[in-house]
Amino acid sequence: MIDDLILNYVFLFVLLEVYEISWQKAPSLMGMLLRMYKQYNKSIWLFLIMHPTFYFSIGFAMLTEYNFAAMMLLFIKTADIATKIMLIEQVFIKKELSQELGLILLAPINNFLPYLGLIIYPVLIILAV
Repeated sequence: MIDDLILNYVFLFVLLEVYEISWQKAPSLMGMLLRMYKQYNKSIWLFLIMHPTFYFSIGFAMLTEYNFAAMMLLFIKTADIATKIMLIEQVFIKKELSQELGLILLAPINNFLPYLGLIIYPVLIILAV
């Protein structure tokens, strides 16, 4: 049976992930990047603060004594933020966008895609504890 502590971790993470989804959600990846760029343009610190699941994953990795599943969660969240920053820099600051990348970013995304993390990350939290 799943322990109350695990359920609390999962519930907190789901709440934080829903918050991130709510401010990032858009019909395309370019729309998502544009929403993120608005925060990034105000301040990179604001942009980073608006990703509370990243900080949760850091704390959770420490609490689980760097369990493999917790480290996978931290790695995925770190790669996610790094990719977002890299794309924001390339598209909006340097304005270097290849035709292929432009087509990918402008393509509509499935409505289910932003919620994929609500399935994958809680599984990693359960495996870590």
